[in-house]
Amino acid sequence: MSDILITAFALSVVLVGIHAFFGTEIIRRGIIFTDLAIGQMAALGAAASLFFIDGQFVYPISLGFALAGGLLIAWASRHTDNLEAFIGLMYAFGISAVYIILSKSAHGMEEFQRLMASDILFTPQEEVVKTAIIYAVLGVVLFALYRRIDGFWKDALFFVSFAVTVTSSVKLAGVLIVFALLVAPALIAIRVGGGRPLVVAWIVGTLVNLMAIALAHRFDFPTGYTIVFCNALLALLVTIIPRRAKRG
Repeated sequence: MSDILITAFALSVVLVGIHAFFGTEIIRRGIIFTDLAIGQMAALGAAASLFFIDGQFVYPISLGFALAGGLLIAWASRHTDNLEAFIGLMYAFGISAVYIILSKSAHGMEEFQRLMASDILFTPQEEVVKTAIIYAVLGVVLFALYRRIDGFWKDALFFVSFAVTVTSSVKLAGVLIVFALLVAPALIAIRVGGGRPLVVAWIVGTLVNLMAIALAHRFDFPTGYTIVFCNALLALLVTIIPRRAKRG
């Protein structure tokens, strides 16, 4: 059992590691629901693969849908004054399409639940390692290029790398877990303040995930939803606590 918990915790650390960066950037840009929209597009690709071709080529199809969503948001960010509405409608389109497709599947609701929040206790260790390598490569690319380019190409790099990240994350953890780990630690870090919000987000996300996995194991709760619950609850509590006015 300890091996299962260690694997689940390792996956949560891997997810927080890169999602903290995207979370702080998305909050800064004011496009909070981008993750849900792109994640739901990745889930739509997975649902299409599961229903139409028995789950073959699920990753490349999911990635294609996510990339299309990311590029559409990058384009819309330059050509519309109603970006949040556009992103929200993309999410609504994605989740409704997933539900329609899987409603015709014999195990549709099980597959729908897995796409929303998986039980990460049973994630194979090799998948965790493979995802960590993918995220490490993306992190190096972002570190080398992101602050050196501007305009559309900067947006394109951000949303394309974000789409690749979310596709891998949704496959392993589900849309809701991805959203919680993206937004909650980053929001807490920004709310708490300090000069290194990314580092704070890493620490907070890691500690909260550890607590959530321990609670899920102790009380036999669904692990994925417990992670979402704990991260969301702490972020909500930190947000509603008034900030102290700076002296001087």
